[in-house]
Amino acid sequence: QVQLVESGGGLVQAGGSLRLSCAASGSSRRINAMGWYRQAPGKQRELVATIIISSGGSTNYADSVKGRFTISRDNAKNTVYLQMNSLKPEDTAVYYCYVNHDWKDYWGQGTQVTVSS
Repeated sequence: QVQLVESGGGLVQAGGSLRLSCAASGSSRRINAMGWYRQAPGKQRELVATIIISSGGSTNYADSVKGRFTISRDNAKNTVYLQMNSLKPEDTAVYYCYVNHDWKDYWGQGTQVTVSS
């Protein structure tokens, strides 16, 4: 069983920045992918960014966040980060950390990000 602990959400004005963190328990050698999804009220959960460790650390971003968000990973801390810059009101959502560990999917509890206009 993998436990995920998220932090870093909050309220920010448009144009501001936030950094989300997600620390995973368990062996880092068995982590295949880490990333972030988000869900806005009345909308489906959508991918924000992922990093595929099993393919050499390749990253993937939603078109809506390319150039503004950056995903990164600290292997020693088993932690994935999402640096969010130039935030827009449409980025408001609950952000969920995601980890694929030993080919099983795990989700964090979610952290609220609210961007005011």
